[in-house]
Amino acid sequence: MRVLDQHDIAEFEQLLRRDPLTNLFVASRVAHLGLAPEQLGCAVYGYHVGGELVAACHVGANLVPIGDDRDAIDAFAEAIGPRRRVWSIMGSAQAVRQLHQGLVARWGDSWARTRDVRAHQPLMVTDTDPGIEGDPAIQRIGLADYEPYLDAAIAMYTEEVGVTPLDGSGSYQRYVRMLIQMGHAMGALQRVRGQASRVWFKSDIGSAWSGCCQVQGVWISPELRGRRLSIPAMAQVVRLCRQRYPVVSLYVNDYNTRARRLYQGLGFRTVGELATVLY
Repeated sequence: MRVLDQHDIAEFEQLLRRDPLTNLFVASRVAHLGLAPEQLGCAVYGYHVGGELVAACHVGANLVPIGDDRDAIDAFAEAIGPRRRVWSIMGSAQAVRQLHQGLVARWGDSWARTRDVRAHQPLMVTDTDPGIEGDPAIQRIGLADYEPYLDAAIAMYTEEVGVTPLDGSGSYQRYVRMLIQMGHAMGALQRVRGQASRVWFKSDIGSAWSGCCQVQGVWISPELRGRRLSIPAMAQVVRLCRQRYPVVSLYVNDYNTRARRLYQGLGFRTVGELATVLY
């Protein structure tokens, strides 16, 4: 096992392409920043068998195993060590489960004290436009509407994760601004004369690579829920995504049956299972 560098990019991409939708988060980061640790901001460990790269692990704020070779997972757990610096473990459900169990077995308490474990998150995908009309109010968000979009993004994150994304460093604000600049932020604004605009629906493209994207951060203002506004809103999101990326994916918690039915009605089908361990 060793830390991968930019010289390993071709072999690493071959590994990613074995399951591009599951690996989309890491693939997107590496495509934008490169594989060198000083550019990516973290190390990616690689595990070779007989000279072939069979597994890897992104060791940043998000710990992401790629591949589920048992010996590789054990080697990653050993190398990561007892001091937990990550916010989450995420990726293929099997690999996440194996890595989390390995870290707890090897290093104990610091890895055992989780805030939440979402063990079953169906990975869903569509490569066609929905069969229903989209809501034309849903558009790409521009920088002029950064502030109301940021407010909605903070509300979504806090509701979904249970803690605020704001940490005093400004990193979340920069992340939201970057999404807007990339054309990856979508939403609908309510404009009232004499009052500040507000975003009542939002969704982002969190990752994109090789013609595929992953939708995340779907949120609708609480007072508007239950009115079936999410269906045409998400139909429009899929159409906007497919203008740039033919394949649109997302993942959802298995217990969120309402959301799963909504996505199925828009043409999404389940192709795998992810998991997330939150700290």
